[in-house]
Amino acid sequence: MKVTLIQVGKTVNRHFVELIDEYADRLRHYVSFEVCTIPELKNTKALTAEQQKRTEGELILKQLQAGDHVVLLDEHGRELRSVEFSAWMERKMQTVGKRLVFVIGGPYGFSAEVYAAANEMLSLSQMTFSHQMVRLLFVEQLYRAMTIMRGEPYHHE
Repeated sequence: MKVTLIQVGKTVNRHFVELIDEYADRLRHYVSFEVCTIPELKNTKALTAEQQKRTEGELILKQLQAGDHVVLLDEHGRELRSVEFSAWMERKMQTVGKRLVFVIGGPYGFSAEVYAAANEMLSLSQMTFSHQMVRLLFVEQLYRAMTIMRGEPYHHE
């Protein structure tokens, strides 16, 4: 199984980029992991929030493949503690055939079409974080889940 993170727009903060890259490299010791970045839309001032979500949604949907298990990282998703997320990942690694795809949307969230294509939604927190920060938090939590699965000392109860 391959784990893919689809994100809208480049991570611009160099500190976040360095940390995301570090956790992505660590993750590759446990699972096949890739990040797919959809280019940020140009001239968004001329678009309504709905138009922007719809356009980003079309680009997200183009990245999906038949058989993907799609998980939206969304504020309305189910919240899991790190240990619960690790158990969830372990189940997915045994049941998902090809790709487990996590998606971080743009600033206005997801279009109805992306919601319809999703299998599940998870939330990282009830708090609001920048899209730049969510990327770092997610890859760190994914790495933490892998170390919990292996009983490694990264996570402390």
